[in-house]
Amino acid sequence: MPTDDQHASVRYIVDDVQAAIDFYTSHLGFSLNTSAAPAFADVIRGPLRLLLSGPASSGARATPDDAAAAGRNRIHLVVSDLDAEIARIQDAGLPLRSEVVAGPGGRQVLLADPAGNLVELFQPAHGPDAPTPATT
Repeated sequence: MPTDDQHASVRYIVDDVQAAIDFYTSHLGFSLNTSAAPAFADVIRGPLRLLLSGPASSGARATPDDAAAAGRNRIHLVVSDLDAEIARIQDAGLPLRSEVVAGPGGRQVLLADPAGNLVELFQPAHGPDAPTPATT
């Protein structure tokens, strides 16, 4: 298991841990780190460790009822070719949750995991004056 200083961790509460594992590893380039499905698993992509907590996990049980719905928060995955990623996602039969949005920092589109947690695919603008993703 990686040490805490190797990865930033984000917890997503999911309805079905195995469906979440399949989604992230099959469609978004994550690799499975550990699985205690159906309660919990974690997947890794680069420096991101995504904690997938099912209904029986301690992480899900600790969530207050008034905070249980998915919000506007999302993980942000940088891609080099957004159009190719959109085509790949659509070929896999996955629905997009937004149109492509363009701004000074780049272009992005949203999709959702099986539990409704949002994932942003982001292609940064290129050029010396383009803002970094942190400023978009």
